[in-house]
Amino acid sequence: MSWNNQGGPWQSRGQGPWGGAPGGAPSPNDIEDAIKRLQKNFSGLPGGWSGKVVIAIVLALLIAWLGLGTFYTVQPNEIALNLVFGRYTGRTLPGLNTNWPWPVGRVIKVPVQDQQITEVGYRSDGGDVPSESLMLTGDKNIVQVHFRVNWRIDAAHPEYFVFNVYEPRATVKSVAESIMREVVGQKTIDGILTSDRREMEPDARDRMQKVLDSYKVGVRVEQVQLQLVDAPPQVVSAYRDVTAAQQDQQRAINDADKYANQVKPEAQGDAARIIAEAQAYKQQTVLDAKGQTARYDQVYEQYKKAPLVTRERMYLETMEKVLGGMSKTLLDTKAGSAPVPYIAVEPPAGAAK
Repeated sequence: MSWNNQGGPWQSRGQGPWGGAPGGAPSPNDIEDAIKRLQKNFSGLPGGWSGKVVIAIVLALLIAWLGLGTFYTVQPNEIALNLVFGRYTGRTLPGLNTNWPWPVGRVIKVPVQDQQITEVGYRSDGGDVPSESLMLTGDKNIVQVHFRVNWRIDAAHPEYFVFNVYEPRATVKSVAESIMREVVGQKTIDGILTSDRREMEPDARDRMQKVLDSYKVGVRVEQVQLQLVDAPPQVVSAYRDVTAAQQDQQRAINDADKYANQVKPEAQGDAARIIAEAQAYKQQTVLDAKGQTARYDQVYEQYKKAPLVTRERMYLETMEKVLGGMSKTLLDTKAGSAPVPYIAVEPPAGAAK
C-alpha cells in the first residue's frame, strides 16, 4: 500500500493506519476494538441506520479513495514529483507509480523531454517587439536582433524548475535577453552584421547556461539561433549605403594588392637582372684590365732586353691594327711635284678589317 512506500501521518507516531506497527498487518484485536467504537458512536443515528451500515459505507469510501487516487501513470517524456502534505518527497520515472491520493498527496508531472522555445525580440505570430529587439553595440550603434532559445527542463533536477523559481519560463526569457544584450554590447556594428554572427550564438548559449545554473532554475539550454541581425528599419538604407561603400573600399584594396603582387615580382626580377649584368660587366672589366696589365708587363720585360727591336715591333703591330682593315693607295712622291698613284692595294678577301 501507499503508506508503506511513501510514508504516512501514522508513521510519525510509530503506528500504522489501523493502530498496528508501521508496515505490519493490523492485529485482530485492534480492528475489533475500532469496529466496536464505531458501532457505539453510530448506534443512536436516526432513520434506522445501524452502525454496521455506516461503517461499511465509510470503509467503502476509504477503499475507493485509496484505490482510485493512489496509482498514477507517468508518460515516457515525463518525470513525476511526489508531494505529501505539500512537502516534496521524491520523484518517479515513467511507468505506473503510487503516492498518497488527494488531498494528502499530490503529483506534479514535468515534461523533461519536450523541447521548449523562447522567442526574444519577435513573436512568430506578432512580428517585431522593439522593446526587446533594439540593442546597443560596443561602438554605440543600435542594432535589431531577433533570436530564439531552444531549451529543455533538466531531467537531473526537475524539482528545481518546479519549486526554485516562481516563473521559470519568464526567467529563461529575461536571462536570454540580458545575455544577448551583453554579447551585442561587446561587438561592433560591422562585426555583428558580417563576421561575428557565428561566434555570438555559442557564446550566448554558454553564458545563459552559466547564469541559469547559478540560479538553480533546472533548465538545460541546447541552442541559441539568431533569426535576424540588422540595422533598425528607420536607418537600414543608410546602413546599406555604408556597407556598400565598405565593400567598394575593400574591393579597391584587393585590386591594389593584386596589382602590387603582379608588379613587385617583375620589378624584383628586373633589379636582379640588372645587378647580375653589372656584376658580369665588373668581372669582365677587371679581368680585361688584369690581362692588359699582364701583357704590358711582358712587353716591358722584352723592351728592357731589346728596346729598338721591341719598339719597332710595337710600331708595326700598331700600324697593322690601324691600317689592316682600310683601303690603301701607294704613292710615289719622288716622280714630280704631284703624287702619282701606282696601285690601289685592297685587303685580301676574308682579311680582318
